[in-house]
Amino acid sequence: MIESASASEELPLAGLRVLELASVLAGPQVGQFLAELGADVLKLEAPAGDVTRTWRTPAEDPATTVTAYFSSANWGKRSQPLDLTTEDGQAALHQLTAAADIVLTSYKPGDAEKLRADYSTLAALNPRLIYGHITGYGPTETRAGYDAVLQAETGFMHLNAPGPGQPPQKMPVALIDLLTAHQLKEGVLTALYRRERTGRGALVQVSLLDSALASLANQAATYLVTGREPQPLGSGHPSIVPYGTVYTAHDGTRLLLAVGADRQFRHLCSVLHRPEWADDVRFRRNPDRVTHRVALEEILAQRIAEVPGRELLTQLEQLAVPAGAVRTVGEALAHPLARPMLLPPAPGFPYAGVRTVAFRSSAWPVAAALSAPPAFGSE
Repeated sequence: MIESASASEELPLAGLRVLELASVLAGPQVGQFLAELGADVLKLEAPAGDVTRTWRTPAEDPATTVTAYFSSANWGKRSQPLDLTTEDGQAALHQLTAAADIVLTSYKPGDAEKLRADYSTLAALNPRLIYGHITGYGPTETRAGYDAVLQAETGFMHLNAPGPGQPPQKMPVALIDLLTAHQLKEGVLTALYRRERTGRGALVQVSLLDSALASLANQAATYLVTGREPQPLGSGHPSIVPYGTVYTAHDGTRLLLAVGADRQFRHLCSVLHRPEWADDVRFRRNPDRVTHRVALEEILAQRIAEVPGRELLTQLEQLAVPAGAVRTVGEALAHPLARPMLLPPAPGFPYAGVRTVAFRSSAWPVAAALSAPPAFGSE
């Protein structure tokens, strides 16, 4: 919950009551998002608790019920155990639903009905209820959805390989879960807007599969337009060069270029003291650079290895050539520009957190602080 009541009254979703029956990452990310905007979020956990309470890295205290993974999506909430396999548990849910605005779930199709926690049952008790439901493969497919499996099945692991013929690689975060969370946020906010006009709630359904496919973007369009399978290029870009490749400078700085315009390429060549490259017929225009990708990246790698990386990045920034150093997670979070995205430590949890709300508006404040990710049952 929001620590400051005055701040809560000014936040756009203050007074909104949310029941979170979802677990793991996608649904809880939506719950924290709503909490950051002022909603009162009650996390209703099965008797064993959210499974991510047990997902610890070797560096974590084995006794804590608030793991790093759990904390990534559960700030600002209260926790209450609820056994929906019992009549008492179902009755308690129905009582809470009568006064709720939003329910977030992540049941396999058919499971919510068995627990009397489905949209039809709950909407009969509260016609204004907005019910967000996450599935793996859609409302008719009973197969459970797992982020890594969806990364494999929707092309992301194939495209994330170091290069053609190299082993596919999973993203280092549960990317499909996070993309699904964004889709559900959009659906829930759309339903809230609609409810303001009609007074009626809605069922909002989203699947990991659809969210992943929607996010293939230009890679999907490339296949649909050309009929050819997009190929993995490591961190390179299929239609822009040099864009995404990592180079190592003389001082050991790892840096990435994102040169999307011919003017930017000309500036890059000037900074590298190789202006003739910009007039080379192989590299003059972006389509030429794409065709001669291997040759260009080879000479860029050789030249950048001869110059100090930090100085190069400074010069490129001055000329508005997109480039950046490759940072570790710790370095990224320690950067001054990252500070507004960090939640301050809270009583009972002496660690910072990361906000899920990245947008800002002059019409409302940012929640100064949230209550800590809740210990199990700490309503």
